[in-house]
Amino acid sequence: MKYGARNAISAKVKSVKKGDVMSLVKFDVTSPATMASVLTTESVEEMGLNPGDKVLLVVKAIHVLPVKE
Repeated sequence: MKYGARNAISAKVKSVKKGDVMSLVKFDVTSPATMASVLTTESVEEMGLNPGDKVLLVVKAIHVLPVKE
């Protein structure tokens, strides 16, 4: 998948909290920090995001877009 954002951070999924419409996914990044992304539950399920998955976090404006590797 190609994307237009230039900032990308490697990370691992720390937790997934699913709601009916939106889900909160938290990530562990290489630096001692945590990032989070709120996305639709449908997207979480389509991507198959689970704790421990390695992802690439694409940062564009105020959005953190997880891209499963």
